[in-house]
This record gives sequence, structure tokens and C-alpha cells, in this order.
Amino acid sequence: MTLTSPTPTAPVKRAPAPRSTGPARPSRFRMGAGQQLKGGPFAYLALAVVGFGSLLPLYWTLVAASRTQDEVLASTPPFLPGGKLVENLQTAWEQANLGKAIVNSVIVSSSITAATLFFCTLAGYAFAKMRFRGRGWLMTAVIATLTIPPQLSVVPLFMMMSGLGWGGQLESVIFPTLVSAFGVFFMRQYLIEALPYELIEAAKIDGANNFRIVVSVVLPVARPAMMVLGMLTFVQAWNDFFWPYLALNQQNPTLQVALGQLSASYTPDQSIVMAGALISTLPLLVVFVVFGKKIVGGIMSGAVKG
Repeated sequence: MTLTSPTPTAPVKRAPAPRSTGPARPSRFRMGAGQQLKGGPFAYLALAVVGFGSLLPLYWTLVAASRTQDEVLASTPPFLPGGKLVENLQTAWEQANLGKAIVNSVIVSSSITAATLFFCTLAGYAFAKMRFRGRGWLMTAVIATLTIPPQLSVVPLFMMMSGLGWGGQLESVIFPTLVSAFGVFFMRQYLIEALPYELIEAAKIDGANNFRIVVSVVLPVARPAMMVLGMLTFVQAWNDFFWPYLALNQQNPTLQVALGQLSASYTPDQSIVMAGALISTLPLLVVFVVFGKKIVGGIMSGAVKG
């Protein structure tokens, strides 16, 4: 047997590494960890225009509420607040009985918000993570109710509230809106992505029942979406006028119904009407200032996946 020596191979030449000319500049279009996009002059200009447009109606309400009727309706309207703000606020407060109206609006809006968060979170969890017969058809029926105009249900709803003896009472406004189809759909879509099945299975292995799972697992995960839904529901209930105007009377109104009294005359005083509108807007501003940061923080925490 003859042994032959292996044929030597030529060494592979490698291309020289490129010289480093300094630190690499980050790309403007590729975001890395810890990097943030920097807004240019156009972005700041657009934000300024949007902010000015959003604050302009509120500023005009303040200006009109601090002026007289003649000054508001003048050919050259005023651009600065006047000195009749306190007087106009007091007149609007007395003419429309806004003290009782604000209390009623707080009761109605808080009750509707609490009930909507409770029922919509439970229903959203059931549609998102539980398996039962007819789940798809029921969810389709819930979404289909969003296509029905609310005006079509006014007559049967009014007859139902009258049959229950709730005519002119706050129950007639609270009861029909304890749960919303939008809230159920919103919570379902959020929990599908935010709540993994592994957490539910781990809780079941630890011996938790359905109530314990909802309290200890579902509610903490759903908190960001609940805060957003709560803000939207509270604002909608606070500003609702159509159904409360039909269901309540002038002796037991909500705030929006009471404001309608200020403009019900043949020649309403626009400065008094604007003063009442300013009073109805202030509670919403307070709610947003107090809970706005928490809501934005909840949205951002819910948007970041671990």
C-alpha cells in the first residue's frame, strides 16, 4: 500500500478590515433600544397648531362668559376676558339650578362608569379566553347592536322605564347604559393580546377558582384598558343630552339638561349660556388633570410587551 502526502493548499487571503473613522452615526429611520425620534420644526409647528385649535373653543367660552350680551354679539367680538365672569356664573347657577344638576350628573356618570367597567371587563374576558357554545354568534350579536341607531329604541325604552315607575328618576338614565357593546368589544380585543393563557393555567394549577382568577390575574392585566374605557365612558355619560332630556324632568335634571334651560327662552343671553357651559366643562378638566397621567401611563405600559 503506497502512502501519498496531501497536496498543500494555498492560504486564503482575507480582505483587510475597514478602518474606523469615528463613532457610527445612528440611522434616522432605524430605532434602537433607548433611542428616540427627535421632532423637527415642522413637528413643533403642527403640534402648536393642533394645541391652539383645541384650546381656542375653551378660551372663547371663558371670554364670552366674562362679557355682556351686547359685547358678545358685537360686530367686532372681544378677544380678552372681561370683568363679569363671577356675576354671570352666579346668574347661570341660580337660573338653571346647577347645584342639583351637578350632583345628579356626578351620580349618573360615576354609576355608569363603574358598572360599564365591571360588566364589560367580565364579558370581555369571557369572550376572549373562555370556551363555550355559541361564543362567536353571541359576539357577532353584540357587535351588531352598534349598527342600530339609538333613536330607534327611544319609544320602547321610554315605555319600559315608565312601566318600572322610573319616569323622571335617575334610574331611568343609569339602568339602560350599565353595559355597552363598544366596551365589551374593546376589552375583548385588549385581553386577547395582553392576557396569555399560561397565566390562567398557572392560576388554575395553584387552585384558584374563576373569581380568584378574575381578581388576581384578569383585573391587573386589564387595568390600562379599563382606565381608558373609564375615561371615555365618563365623558360620554357626562355630556349625554338626548336620552336624559327625554327621561328626566326640569325638577330633577342632569347638568346638560339644566343647561338647556338657559337657552330655552326666545332671546337667550349668550353670556349666561357660555357661563353655564364653562361650569359644565370644569369637572371634566379636573378629572383629566387628576387621572390623565395615569391613563397615559397605563396606555404605554399596556403597549410595551415584556
